[in-house]
Amino acid sequence: MEVVQNKYSFSQTLKRPGHPPSRPNPSHTLAPPPPPSTFLIQSATATMGFDVGVVPFNPDGWGPPETPAAPPLLGGAVATASIPFAPFSRSDKLGRIADWTRNPGHPGAHAASSRDSIFDFSSTDDSLAAAAEDSSFSLVDAKPPPRHPRFGPKWRFNQRPQLPQRRDEEVEAKRREAEKERARRERHYQNHRSHHHQGFRGNQASQAKPSVDIQPDWTMLEQIPFANFTKLSFAVNDQPEDLLVCGAVESYDRTYDRVNPKTQRRLERFKNRHFFKITTTDDPIIRRLAEEDKATVFATDAILAALMCTPRSILSWDIVVQRVGNKLFFDKRDGAQLDLLTVNETAQEQLPENKDDINSAPSLAVEATYINQNFSQQVLVRDGEKVTFDEPNPFATENEEVASVCYRYRRWKLDDNISIIARCEVHAAGVDPSGARQFLTLNALNEFDPKITGVDWKQKLESQRGAVLATELKNNANKLARWTAQALLSGADMMKLGYVSRVQPRDHFNHSILTVMGYKPRDFAAQINLNTANMWGIVKSLVDICMKFEEGKYVLVKDPAKPQLRIYQVPNDAFENDYVEEPLPEEEQVRPATDDVDLTAEEMDAAAEAEANKTATQGGAGEKSAEAAVA
Repeated sequence: MEVVQNKYSFSQTLKRPGHPPSRPNPSHTLAPPPPPSTFLIQSATATMGFDVGVVPFNPDGWGPPETPAAPPLLGGAVATASIPFAPFSRSDKLGRIADWTRNPGHPGAHAASSRDSIFDFSSTDDSLAAAAEDSSFSLVDAKPPPRHPRFGPKWRFNQRPQLPQRRDEEVEAKRREAEKERARRERHYQNHRSHHHQGFRGNQASQAKPSVDIQPDWTMLEQIPFANFTKLSFAVNDQPEDLLVCGAVESYDRTYDRVNPKTQRRLERFKNRHFFKITTTDDPIIRRLAEEDKATVFATDAILAALMCTPRSILSWDIVVQRVGNKLFFDKRDGAQLDLLTVNETAQEQLPENKDDINSAPSLAVEATYINQNFSQQVLVRDGEKVTFDEPNPFATENEEVASVCYRYRRWKLDDNISIIARCEVHAAGVDPSGARQFLTLNALNEFDPKITGVDWKQKLESQRGAVLATELKNNANKLARWTAQALLSGADMMKLGYVSRVQPRDHFNHSILTVMGYKPRDFAAQINLNTANMWGIVKSLVDICMKFEEGKYVLVKDPAKPQLRIYQVPNDAFENDYVEEPLPEEEQVRPATDDVDLTAEEMDAAAEAEANKTATQGGAGEKSAEAAVA
């Protein structure tokens, strides 16, 4: 009851703001209340039965007093008020208070020093241990991420959730494209990793073989780096003299200028038309002009274009040079590499050399030559009317159907003592808006597999023609430069480039014409950075070098692995029927280009006929699909 009375008395002494003090019941006589500290101690003693220590009382206000009471120590003594206080921040890391597991610094240490060392954490070992322990802690930023300010009127709030979705779709599309590119490169590497070697421009294999077998009795006379060719420059009269024009050409069909990937046309086969690849010394017109002493140097436009574009070439090629008296004849061998068109010669990734693969370099060269010949005849107006010239085709026999081609024998004067005559080809004739006659050259670029080239023509040609042309300029720089040089030499007013693609990537028999583009040769030469002065400078330097040689036969060979040109002196009976060379292995032999083209055309026709017969035997559905394919 004493505790209850004290509690009641103590509660009466408290005052609450805004309320009068409560009055005690007059019927009870109560003792004066004890101090609050005494009441708390008595109450705690009566209820708990242990000493809680000194509880300070602040008679001046709320909270603890300004001078806190000294707490008792473990032994019952009272602590002094002069206890040092180390200030600390809330961000500081607190360590241990004492560590009795530590060993003293040395066995002879004093006991006091050992006791003090229990509370000393300044040693090196403890510092390292503390650093290691601290490294296991990491601060975590629990703050929410800052919100990006939103701009625009409030009525656009409903459209904002679409922005992250669109951004996610773009990221997902880029990720899928990156995965496809990575998978394509991995597949290409797995299929052709045996062909990846360090070589010239990172493209050619170190074990690449030259286009002609170098015999032991050949003598190397000159070795010219390509860097010397890039510095040459020679100005030639832009208006050469036409000595003779032979052959007959048909007119160009302008409807092919409106062909696009949506209205593509199937590539036709021209088995009955003959194409001639006659070298210089086998040309009867050049023999006649040489006997008449019309010039000192004789060549064809294909040979001159190969010489002019020498710094751009990567694959090996060779040209035969014959010095007869004071005259030079630049020839090509039968079955030389110059008769075939290269594919992806200057691309970063090398094509496989396996001839059984339809996407190998030899197979694509034959396919590109086949496409180029058929394209040059399909885009003509085949109504029987031809534009004739001074003499008929010098290589055709009577009643023989020949391809539409015109041979222009043109002469350039290099200096007072040297002039050059070249046989240049023109494939079609046309009429400009003013009604004047035009000469055109026709060539075709071919697409074999979009996954290898990286650009799908059927999707990009209509909207991004510039990107497609830029890719071809990167992968086929040498081939396009040669075509441009031939157009400049022949004096063509326009060069037409056709884009031909396979109907199916794995079908190298059937092709479609996607579009045809026209360019002026001089404008296109400036676009691909083909300098006319540098072209003639290369020819002039090689002519001067060969003119210093004695009479005989020589060979210019492009090194297969290095950017340089070598000149060999060979026997006079080299490359002739009675000259026996060291036989090469069968897998390394190069078949004649004309035989390859004809044989490949026959194989293509036979395969196409077999496919048509198989389709016809499948019934009505097969016939409808075949008719749709032909359409």
